[in-house]
Amino acid sequence: MPEPPTLPLPPISPGGVGVAVVHAGDYVNKLSGQRIERECLLRLEAGCRGLVISFRGTELVNSIGVSILIGVILAAEQRGTPVVFSHVSRHTVELFDLLGLTRHVALAESDEAAVATLEEFAAPPLQGH
Repeated sequence: MPEPPTLPLPPISPGGVGVAVVHAGDYVNKLSGQRIERECLLRLEAGCRGLVISFRGTELVNSIGVSILIGVILAAEQRGTPVVFSHVSRHTVELFDLLGLTRHVALAESDEAAVATLEEFAAPPLQGH
């Protein structure tokens, strides 16, 4: 089955903060990991202010794939861009927990929930009295 296209979503806030959803595919290994990395870096360079990596349909993430995901997370952190993983299976969440990735990304049940999470990150802080 072909992967769904990776498309940036419209801005998520009046300030023009944009988010891109990148689909991981069914198996995250060196080849697909490099594609994910390339797509994420292109979006970061284009000024994307939030990244969602969707693991919908992902059955397996190998060690090289994890290593590449860490590189994506670090590149986003250097730019101050939050990353949310969506549609992550229970097994993959356990792997990401064990390897410490979940300390650096938010998790969401769906792409829509991931975008909502990024909107929270982008919201201006509440002003106190």
